[in-house]
Amino acid sequence: MKELTDSHCHLDFADFNTDLIAVLNRARDKGVQHFLVPGIGAHNWQAVLALANQHDGVYPVLGIHPYFLADFDISHLQLLDEYLATEQDIVAVGEFGLDKAVDFPFAQQLQICKQQLLLAKQYDLPVILHCRKAHNELIQLLQQTKLPRGGVIHGFSGSSQLGMQYIKLGFKLGIGGVITYPRAAKTRQAVSELPLSSLLLETDSPDMPISGYQGARNEPENIAKVLQTLIELRQEPAELIAKTNLRTFTELFLS
Repeated sequence: MKELTDSHCHLDFADFNTDLIAVLNRARDKGVQHFLVPGIGAHNWQAVLALANQHDGVYPVLGIHPYFLADFDISHLQLLDEYLATEQDIVAVGEFGLDKAVDFPFAQQLQICKQQLLLAKQYDLPVILHCRKAHNELIQLLQQTKLPRGGVIHGFSGSSQLGMQYIKLGFKLGIGGVITYPRAAKTRQAVSELPLSSLLLETDSPDMPISGYQGARNEPENIAKVLQTLIELRQEPAELIAKTNLRTFTELFLS
């Protein structure tokens, strides 16, 4: 069986409170052995760390997501710094980034994003980035910061041209359920022609459902369906895509 990875799943969310073990087992039955769980704010970092401590193959990532900045306090950045200094199991900083659809001053978003980029640079960690309607600003920030470890642009839904801008900055593209929708022609075209080693499979569970399952809870087992779509779009062997994805994941987060 192919060894698969889910590079973005929020397994600490309440959606999984009653059946997490079953969720993990279903995913493992499909070959998913590695689960990256990003934090979204100071309120859930302990839960993410506890989850990783309790389950094999679950890796913690801590960051401050733009959706949850209403409760932000400057002390949260100091707390993040302390966690990064003391918790050796943390494999990346995230999920954080820029979002112009969020009702929070964009200038402050930029500052909070920049501070997290600098922490990632300080601790030599990759980042998991969220971006909506702010790619130009995010690319400019990344050009200024020059992260040695790069990271992942989570939930990539752009064009080949946008993808290449990030790839040239040393980033991978998180590829999830969006490519299972035939209407996502631009992104399906992009993932069919961008370098295979620049793509990382993800589900964003419990969100970002795959085509045909709208309204249902997403789960890491659906990595298998995302993989199958990628195989069809790229017309490349399943073994090649799975092995390349595993190597990309391992080199970025586990080496």
